[in-house]
Amino acid sequence: MHDVKDISKSALLTRADLHEATEGEFKGWRTWTFDSFLNQSGPFWHRVEADRTVRCAFRAQKKHLNGHGNVHGGCFMTFVDYSVFAIAGLVLDGPGVTVSLSSEFLDVARENELIEATGQVTRAGGSLIFVRGELKSSERLVLTFSATIKRVNRSRAP
Repeated sequence: MHDVKDISKSALLTRADLHEATEGEFKGWRTWTFDSFLNQSGPFWHRVEADRTVRCAFRAQKKHLNGHGNVHGGCFMTFVDYSVFAIAGLVLDGPGVTVSLSSEFLDVARENELIEATGQVTRAGGSLIFVRGELKSSERLVLTFSATIKRVNRSRAP
């Protein structure tokens, strides 16, 4: 395992499938390109802040909305799952799978709103990582979440 003080060696920042935006609103932010579902659902972005916390974000587009003009709950959950792995990325160091994911929907978000996720790893054991966090639009809390990731042995990963 890498030195936790040297995040530059973290898989979150060094994976071969990372794409870094070079222009626009998310210039300097990164996203993963290996997952075709996320590629179609997003784009979802993440960055590591100076204090080593991970921030994730996306700009709500028409494709993210339900029939009432609000961001679809399934879109929120997809973004939460992306965010959980980004938040855990500094300690995950390899493949993992979502074991559980729960959320509380607190408010709606609409087209063109910037949705941001923040959170923390509450415990990282040998096989399980526990994460909790929240989604906000500006200062408005729209969703809270908690999740558990199971580390997967690289030789057994698909």
